Amino acid sequence: MRNYFSLITLALFASPCLAQPKEAPFKYAPATAYHIMPGTHTDESGYFSLCEGKNGKVYVGTAAYGFNAYLIEFDPKTGKQRIVIDVNKVCGLTTLEKPTYAAQSKIHTRNYVAPSGKIYVGSKQGYRRGKDDTADYPGGYVMVYDPETDKTEHFGIPFKGEGVNDVTADEKAGLVYVVTCEDHHWMILDLKTKKYREPDPKLRLTSYAQTLVDSKGRAVVVTKDFKLARFDPATTRLEVLELASDGRAVGTASDRLGPVCWAVTADAKAAYLVRMSDSRLFRADLTADGAKVPVADLGRMIEGKGFDSRGSLIVGTDGKVHALYRVDNDTKFGGGYLHHLVTHDPATKKMSDRGVLTVKNPDWFDIAPKDGKPKPWSHGFHKLTDGTWTPLHAHMALTQAKDGTFYATIIYPFTLMKVEQKDLK
Repeated sequence: MRNYFSLITLALFASPCLAQPKEAPFKYAPATAYHIMPGTHTDESGYFSLCEGKNGKVYVGTAAYGFNAYLIEFDPKTGKQRIVIDVNKVCGLTTLEKPTYAAQSKIHTRNYVAPSGKIYVGSKQGYRRGKDDTADYPGGYVMVYDPETDKTEHFGIPFKGEGVNDVTADEKAGLVYVVTCEDHHWMILDLKTKKYREPDPKLRLTSYAQTLVDSKGRAVVVTKDFKLARFDPATTRLEVLELASDGRAVGTASDRLGPVCWAVTADAKAAYLVRMSDSRLFRADLTADGAKVPVADLGRMIEGKGFDSRGSLIVGTDGKVHALYRVDNDTKFGGGYLHHLVTHDPATKKMSDRGVLTVKNPDWFDIAPKDGKPKPWSHGFHKLTDGTWTPLHAHMALTQAKDGTFYATIIYPFTLMKVEQKDLK
């Protein structure tokens, strides 16, 4: 009897009576897809490392687990890619014959483009490669690449045994702020002495924390208990301030909404902030005096369920706030998840859904199964009802070029997606 009802249930779900929409009930944000340079990643993945350089080229960090990590330069005019940072070569490390936890396996940091045009990044450990991999990780390296000279310099390991999660340079002050992982220390590099110091060894930051520099030259970062740590290089004073939201609290250490992603405005007087598993957008006033930092709750960037935004919140070159959000696909137009490009316009105070990321060129990667078996690491895209490819599991980063073009990275396969303004309705 149980099998009988199971068959009926399956038949109902497969029945044509439960008709799906013939056309997408949402807008598309069509993108030209580019497979990130094969051989520079082992598992078709990368992380938050994405930017446009001042030369108009796009830079993407990769993860070759157990072996090495690379920074790739993509030329939007030609579509060509090349390696500009080979971490092992830059840091004088041995390229190992077999994978090990001791390797510099990821460039996980958001690429920080300084006013000089130099691009600052850092390396991080990967994962254990089996029960016999008991190697100790030495620590991640801070590096800077200069597109003008095509040369890279490294600044050593900020904290023994810790990877580098974030690098932000204040070249005017001669300082580089570094966030480590897994214990999230806040380190400061003096570019003259090439030495690191920790302003407060007891201070711990939120996971995947980012350092911003405000309009007064002070470095700010979110702490583990969702306060604002602020360091003034002029006075070397470190203070910890309350985040005073006018609505829902930004977060607590136990709320399970995931890491903070935030971005500073062009004038560096404010910062916009979201959490990975929540679509609520906050705006923090970085200029305010006193022990509390005013935070405005601006509401949800998008409605839905199953929110997931991975390192994608940016203040674009157009002055607007943009992010990618993965939400559950409850539209019956295909299944899985949908990745929306969403925008907040500070001038109108309105949120807008620009569309679901889709692929314009379906031949960018051969996803088709071989001998009846799916290709390894090719499960990160799926087809909608009309046969259009769209990301499934995870986006990793978003940036906007000077001409307004958006670039996003998607994993499995590791893909750079280029969304031009003319394709956004």
